[in-house]
Amino acid sequence: MLEHLLPPLNDKNLPWMDVLHPIVVHFVIAMALITVVFDLIGVITRKPNLFEVSFWNLLVATVAIFVAIIFGQVEAGLASPYSGARDILNYHSTIGWSLAGVLSLLTAWRYVVRQKDPAVLPKGFLVIDGVLAALVFTQVYLGDKLVWVYGLHTVPVVEAIREGVIS
Repeated sequence: MLEHLLPPLNDKNLPWMDVLHPIVVHFVIAMALITVVFDLIGVITRKPNLFEVSFWNLLVATVAIFVAIIFGQVEAGLASPYSGARDILNYHSTIGWSLAGVLSLLTAWRYVVRQKDPAVLPKGFLVIDGVLAALVFTQVYLGDKLVWVYGLHTVPVVEAIREGVIS
């Protein structure tokens, strides 16, 4: 019905040049993990300046994950995932939204803690940092699997789906 208003899809089944989700999501990965590292080093070395760096990385990661999710959802819909990839893509999407929730709650908690005393980080926060790191590593694994094992948005897989070889 409105299909004539949409741009044509390229050989990767995208209306733009290349996949954008991985580009944006690498910012989230780096910032979330550096947050955990700086928190840990800050607690061990008792250098509260690292908590400031950690907080700003956490804040940017929280904003960036929603941009990554938007591109991820659009690109997942355009991927025409075949049956073998569908479950992994669903897990990846679910954990991505969960990670956005964890990052949002962590950022809010961190903001409140920071208002009271920016030089102190509750020990419980390090536990949640560990959960954050585990979720990030799980997402990296699943995302890598979608590209390198299942080939979503790669030219050979898109051609195979279009020709009906894969369904």
